Amino acid sequence: MKRKRVFLSLLMVFLLIASVMVVAGCSKEKEVDTTPTTRTITDMAGREVTIPAEIKSLATVGPGPVLNSLIFAVGEGDKIVNGLPEFARTERWKYQHKFAPHIKDRPVVQSASFDPNVEELLKLKPDVVFTMEARGSVEQTAKVMSNAGLPTICLVWTEPEEVKQTIELIGKVLNQEKTAKEYCKYFDDTVARVNKAVDTISEEKRPRVLHCNVKSMSSPHTITEWWISQAGGNSVTKEARITENIEFSMEQLLKWNPEVVVVSSPDQVDLMYKDSRFKDISAVKNKRIYPTPVGAHIWGNRTAEQPLMLLWAAKTFHPESFKDVNLEAELISFYKKFYKYTMPEEEAKEILNGGPVVTGQKQ
Repeated sequence: MKRKRVFLSLLMVFLLIASVMVVAGCSKEKEVDTTPTTRTITDMAGREVTIPAEIKSLATVGPGPVLNSLIFAVGEGDKIVNGLPEFARTERWKYQHKFAPHIKDRPVVQSASFDPNVEELLKLKPDVVFTMEARGSVEQTAKVMSNAGLPTICLVWTEPEEVKQTIELIGKVLNQEKTAKEYCKYFDDTVARVNKAVDTISEEKRPRVLHCNVKSMSSPHTITEWWISQAGGNSVTKEARITENIEFSMEQLLKWNPEVVVVSSPDQVDLMYKDSRFKDISAVKNKRIYPTPVGAHIWGNRTAEQPLMLLWAAKTFHPESFKDVNLEAELISFYKKFYKYTMPEEEAKEILNGGPVVTGQKQ
């Protein structure tokens, strides 16, 4: 009888343990089953977009170099599954392939007018597509892709500091919110750092500055007015700029008589020095023609490298006030921290000298 009681007691203990394990297993299984596999994001066009909880791949459609620069800024360039647009498939854009080597041979997913190639995108099966205003309506482009079953996030960047909102949204989508906040802090700290020095510079010492493509006699992008002003210059196109890109005549250029000219490519520096039409311009006389740096994108245009452009412009306009700023070190640190790229010093120098030169390329 005693042995029977012991046996029953042991049996009950065994059954109790077994039942606990079954309950625990069921609870664990239930927990896994209820883990969200999707989430909803509100993009910069106010659209609600359902995306996977974890993003393993992405595509960029629109102004490719700009979009990629933003993705690089949160360290997620390795997730891009498409290649650059046709216009950017030259040596001029080689740093795109330094930052994301795998995209060099990836397919083009848009037409020359930035219309998405939905068929190609569907083959690539990205978890999310990022697009930004280029030609036409960004919402319309997003609608085409969304209707094809491609979760699409609209980015909007019209005001200079909207780059921070853009980076924050990308960080949220790609689960890189910490890096996005660090980028925004770097942006604000850089602006404050430059402002502190520029605020001590008198108005008469702030040069008249023109940012232009001298071959087409045009000044690109409204953002020009922001970085010139922030860096302690007076933009000669500020009053004339009523559209994103403006054209001007030789007569107008001579009237502006800029003291500093920032051109779109290194070859345009020599063009201005050698062409007699420009000989009476102050910037030519005083050898103050400079090519805008080019990394992931042309720094004078919209790019995640905007804080670097501000530092470069401030040091270029006011070398004495910023003599302690080591631009090469700034580049190496920035690209390491945000782009996850270890940049050799010679590459930093090339970027600061206007980036790769492509003979005969239209700039």
